[in-house]
Amino acid sequence: MAWNEPEDNNGKNSNENDPWSTQRPGGGKDQGPPDLDEIIASLSKRFSGFFGGKKSGGGSSGNSGGGNPISGGLVIGVLTIMAIIWVGAGFYTVDEQERGVVLRFGRALEGVVLPGLHWNPPLVDSVTQINVTRVYDESFSNSMLTEDDNIVDVSMTVQYQVTDARAYYLNVRDPEVSLTLAAESAIRHEIGSSELEAATTSARVQIAQDVRTRLQNYMDLYQTGITISEVNLDQAQQPGPVRAAYDDVIKAGVDREAFQNEANAYANQVIPEARGLARRVVEEAQAYRDQVVARADGEAQRFTQLLTEYERSPEVTRERLYIETMQEVLGNSSKVLIAVEGGNNMMYLPLDQMLQRSGNNGRVTMEALSTQDIRNLSNQVIQDMNRQPTTTRTSR
Repeated sequence: MAWNEPEDNNGKNSNENDPWSTQRPGGGKDQGPPDLDEIIASLSKRFSGFFGGKKSGGGSSGNSGGGNPISGGLVIGVLTIMAIIWVGAGFYTVDEQERGVVLRFGRALEGVVLPGLHWNPPLVDSVTQINVTRVYDESFSNSMLTEDDNIVDVSMTVQYQVTDARAYYLNVRDPEVSLTLAAESAIRHEIGSSELEAATTSARVQIAQDVRTRLQNYMDLYQTGITISEVNLDQAQQPGPVRAAYDDVIKAGVDREAFQNEANAYANQVIPEARGLARRVVEEAQAYRDQVVARADGEAQRFTQLLTEYERSPEVTRERLYIETMQEVLGNSSKVLIAVEGGNNMMYLPLDQMLQRSGNNGRVTMEALSTQDIRNLSNQVIQDMNRQPTTTRTSR
């Protein structure tokens, strides 16, 4: 027996209890699908009985068309269910990072909805939640003209936050588009006020700060509720076809600065040395001048004193001058010639050899001997010559 052939109480197949059978009880057969009107009428009867409505009989009046009317209880039930659904749909939660803007029949309410659980009537109020803590990024890239009529490719990134959700949602139709246009206007103004070399090298940080200030002024003027947190000038360089030539110019500038620094370092080293040498030469010249002047003054005073002594005793002074002169002349000589009485013979005294034999190893010169020592030595030699005249030597 197949699974879809139910048995009756006597064990025989019966299609009367088969829900899938097309044969109706009473022997009638229906080859088509079930009647949709009959299904709706059956459901209406059940709901009417559940909410206290009267069942419609076959001979009831008021149903001349043969249909079952929808009772008031069904309407009330449906409305109650719709009211529950409507009330439940009005509850919503605002996250800690968000603020809500409420429109009631298209008109904005004052203030914003703070974080937490709230309720607003659906279909009457529409609530838009806006994140006020997220940092948004917008990038801009375009070619611009500098103050010195050069073209530069600029790439910039703007970071911003929504600090006033109500102004952000209501005052401007499209805040992102407004921000894009304002940022491009601000960067063009700053690049157009700068020269190419400054815009591509040293002034990039200052340009980014000026763009941030100008862009924030634009946002405040438009009342967009946007606060600019950071502006980064990612790239500012010459166009590709001429970039190699500009790179050569930059390298030449770097080399120039390097040579200038090297020259300054050499100058800082040489100039102090030259100044010190010049100062030393000046001081030596001044010392020599003072020495010469002092010596001249001393010689003049000595000559004056000598003249005074000479006027008092000419002979003594003359002899003294002679002795001092001979002492000065012979003091630089290591040899002495002495005239011997009784002929043209002269005696040669090798004082250097005599001093070496005395144990001084020749390190003592005539300058180390006093005048009295020389005189004593001379007298002693003369006495020895007088005793032994044959020991004299002939001068060559």
